[in-house]
Amino acid sequence: MASFIQLLLFISLLHFSSASRKLNELVQDQAQLLKYHNGPLLSGKISINLIWYGKFKPSQRAIVSDFITSLSASSPQSQPSVATWWKTTEKYYHLASSKKKAASLSFTMGKQIIDETYSIGKLLTNQQIVRLAAKGEQKDAINVVLTAADVVVEGFCSSKCGTHGSSKGAQVKGGKSYKFAYIWVGNSETQCPGQCAWPFHQPIYGPQTEPLIAPNNDVGLGGMVINLASLLAGTATNPFGNGYFQGPAEAPLEAASACPGVYGKGAYPGYAGNLLVDPTTGASYNAHGANSRKYLVPALYDPATLTCSTLV
Repeated sequence: MASFIQLLLFISLLHFSSASRKLNELVQDQAQLLKYHNGPLLSGKISINLIWYGKFKPSQRAIVSDFITSLSASSPQSQPSVATWWKTTEKYYHLASSKKKAASLSFTMGKQIIDETYSIGKLLTNQQIVRLAAKGEQKDAINVVLTAADVVVEGFCSSKCGTHGSSKGAQVKGGKSYKFAYIWVGNSETQCPGQCAWPFHQPIYGPQTEPLIAPNNDVGLGGMVINLASLLAGTATNPFGNGYFQGPAEAPLEAASACPGVYGKGAYPGYAGNLLVDPTTGASYNAHGANSRKYLVPALYDPATLTCSTLV
C-alpha cells in the first residue's frame, strides 16, 4: 500500500503546474467536472514563442518546434494525430461560450529566442523564469521557456517538472500593458528523469518496469514534450488562474493534470496504457505530428464525457 501511495505522488509530479498538490486531490472521483471560474480564456490566433535557455542541439529544438506546429490541423498528419488530441480542449471553449462569449483558439509557431550563454546563470529562481518569459512577444502570445539539462530551477524535480502562469508585461506605446501567459519546462535527463521523463525512464517509486523507448530517441526531450503538452492544455483552459480547474487555485487540477500517468487505454499506476509502437525503432507513441514526427501526449479530461480521453 505504501508503494502504491508513493507511485501516486510520483505520477502527480509528472504533470505539475504550479505548487504542491495534495494526495486526496489525485484519487478523488474524476467524474466531477472541472469547474469554470468565469475568467477569460485565450482566444483568436495565439503565437507560441520559444525561449531556449542553455545549450540544446538543433535536432532537439526541432522536436519541440515540430510539436507546436503539430497542434494545428492545417499541418499534414497521419492519425491519430497531435491536432486531434488538441481538439479536446475546444470542448472547454464550447462550454464557456454557453455561459458567456468565448471565441475559438488557434496556435501558430512564433519566434525562437536562443540563449546559449546562460546569461543569468545556471541556478534560476521562479522570478527569473518569468523575466526570461517576458523576452517574447507579450500580446496574443504564450511564451515558453525551456531550460537545458544543466540548469537548476527553483523547485525543479523536488516539486515540479514545469509550470504555467501569467504576468503583466511592460508598458507599450500609449501606456498600455498586456497580461501574457507563460510556460516553463525543464530538461530532466540528468537531474530527475525518473520523475519528469516517465515512462521513458524507470520511475523513482513503484514497480520498476522497463522504460519505454522515446519516440524521438531522446529521453529528456520526450519528457519535455509530455510536460509541455500538459501545460499547454492547462494554459489554454486556465490561462490566468480563473478558468477551468478543480481544487485550490494555487495548486489546481487542470485538463491534463486531472489524468496523471494516463497515455492510452488500460493505463494504471506504473503502466502508461496500450500504446502504438514503431516497428523500426521500437519507440512508443500515441500521436503523429508534423514532418512525420511521433509523440507521446497525455490524456485530457473530456468535459463532455467526464472521462480521461486518450487517442489510443
